[in-house]
Amino acid sequence: MKGISIEERAVKLAHYIIETKETVRSTARTFGISKSTVHKDVSERLVKINPSLAKEVRKILDENKSERHIRGGMATKLKYSQMHQNKKYNLNI
Repeated sequence: MKGISIEERAVKLAHYIIETKETVRSTARTFGISKSTVHKDVSERLVKINPSLAKEVRKILDENKSERHIRGGMATKLKYSQMHQNKKYNLNI
């Protein structure tokens, strides 16, 4: 995201999050910047640049936050399911 201003970056990140409903972490990964930068851009800077856009992003961030325990539980279930599969196959050799 080199060559664009901080304001442009904040707006671009906001539009991306609104369109994809991605988390701050995955947005950061996509754009190659830190999650702290993404969070600061869309939570603090965007409010001063475009308050209505900031409000839209806030809805998605709040939704993602309310669902993170579910995603975490699913990730844990998948991890142990895969471990169980690997253990099962190793015993049959």
